[in-house]
Amino acid sequence: MSLDLGETIVQLDRVSETLGRGQGDRQRRLEQLREAAAGVSPVEARRLTSEPGIPFLAAQVTDALLGNIAPPPPPEDWTALSVDGSHIDVDRHLPVPCYLLNLGGCVLTYGREAGAGFFSRPHLAAREEELYLRDPGNAVQEEAMTGNLLGLYRTVRELTVLLEEARQCPDDRPALALVDGTLVLWGLAGQGYPEFVRDFIIRDGLLRALEGFRELARERRVTLAAYVSLPRTTEVVNSIRRCLCSHDLERCRRSCSYRRSELEPCSRANDFLDRELFARELTPFHRSPIYKTNSSVPRDHYGPEQQVYFYYLHAGEEIARVEVPQWVAEDETLLGLGHGLLAEQCRKGQGYPVVITEAHEQAVVTGRDRQLFREMVAETLERQGLPTYTSQKERSKRRPWV
Repeated sequence: MSLDLGETIVQLDRVSETLGRGQGDRQRRLEQLREAAAGVSPVEARRLTSEPGIPFLAAQVTDALLGNIAPPPPPEDWTALSVDGSHIDVDRHLPVPCYLLNLGGCVLTYGREAGAGFFSRPHLAAREEELYLRDPGNAVQEEAMTGNLLGLYRTVRELTVLLEEARQCPDDRPALALVDGTLVLWGLAGQGYPEFVRDFIIRDGLLRALEGFRELARERRVTLAAYVSLPRTTEVVNSIRRCLCSHDLERCRRSCSYRRSELEPCSRANDFLDRELFARELTPFHRSPIYKTNSSVPRDHYGPEQQVYFYYLHAGEEIARVEVPQWVAEDETLLGLGHGLLAEQCRKGQGYPVVITEAHEQAVVTGRDRQLFREMVAETLERQGLPTYTSQKERSKRRPWV
């Protein structure tokens, strides 16, 4: 039997009614939280959020706890570029182990020599050395390049290709290089991957690309940012919670979780997302102050010069989280350039960066593409006289009995 949509809609109505009844109280609580945060001095906020041992993920304040910063005007001539990716994972129902990685990109040039360039680069990986990541110091230790690990690898490849494209841009005009998503490789947190996997993904992949961008920025005006649409993070709300707290850290460890606290006044921050806070704080295309993430992944593995900082941007239709590497955060020129050009991208894209949208269009692998890929694999093997087979489970999905 398929999903009972009638019963589902009844349950959805009940949920929406409950949410609607509590909306007014929620908005009052949010405004009280914002007013309380506005009363915290920048010096106190920096001190409290930099203390070690906070039992929840709270961003480190580098300037002020809250703020509303206007974008600088964009230059007359500039470039925006982005790379996005999709993949088809290894499928045990296919007759051959393989995965497909598709990277798509867009380069938009504005000003007196306006133009646009697009590309899509599929790569089929079926060789043993691509399907398994091996420990250079121990050949028998390996990790299959599938699932979460393949997703991490794709993220690193997006950034690497973006660097290659940025190097091809004219050096006489400023450029904004954008990736869709985050610079924090959350998939490595708590996964228990061996050291050689982290080295491959972080040291040899992510950090090498970030360092390449930093070297490029020394030669020309290139800034890098990662754009997170509809973020669900609570790092700034948790920073406010820490700044309002009147209890010692030992008491906090007993009474506070990542999402909520049992104690007053900390409990005022319970259940709020950062984007809800900044929807009230920011005017269109303005940004928040910049913060440093205290995520364990960059803190423990990125080194002292490539830590991840972020700010929130009112993109016109939504509140986005924008992440930048440390060398951008500490350079007012590059930080302002990124803010100004990103605001222009969101204006042109009606609330979302145009260049990311176009890169996604080049990279996307649709459901129809996935089915055609499966058929192409089988047909290619047949032409070579190789066996084509699949599981009985897969056959049953294609040919139901009833």
